[in-house]
Amino acid sequence: MVYHTASGGRTVALTFDDGPSQYTGQVLDLLAQYGAHATFCQIGPQATARPAAVKRILAEGHRLCDHTVHHPQPMHTLSHDRQVYEIAAAKEMITKAGGTGTEVPWFRAPGGDFSAENKLIAVQNGMRPLGWSVDTRDWSRPGVASIVADVQRNLGPGGVVLMHDGGGDRSQTVAALRQLLPWLTAHGYTFDFPAV
Repeated sequence: MVYHTASGGRTVALTFDDGPSQYTGQVLDLLAQYGAHATFCQIGPQATARPAAVKRILAEGHRLCDHTVHHPQPMHTLSHDRQVYEIAAAKEMITKAGGTGTEVPWFRAPGGDFSAENKLIAVQNGMRPLGWSVDTRDWSRPGVASIVADVQRNLGPGGVVLMHDGGGDRSQTVAALRQLLPWLTAHGYTFDFPAV
């Protein structure tokens, strides 16, 4: 399991789940403004539906992560074959959307429902299971101030921050990111990827 950045120290890995969606472009615009890189944990059919977004993510130096085909919860209750499908087929969809040379080095289970079985399936498909150290709970739309405060209060050296660019109305996430990126920069953080 990966819970930290590749280089540790005063670095942060921003991760965005459940996209790509209509909010992904706004997230990418903000990241570009601050020279920040992030990891996008994508739902297979979402990647298939928005290949231009996947290609832009890659072209701008970000990385991709497998977040299954159907976002099943709880994942560990699925049959072995269904878990293999959810992981392997999503990786294939994301890779196809990204084009030749697309790499998907991580797998993140929906809701963080990792089990020995799905972690092994991910490894067998060439991916490391990716957790997080800061959960903003932005999916529940707790308010911009709450999302920002969660990161400011809980981020430690080499932290991996969980946010969402898909799966619903992500306007709060975009607004929070608009505040977090300058805060992280002002506090000496640099942007990294999760360990591989």
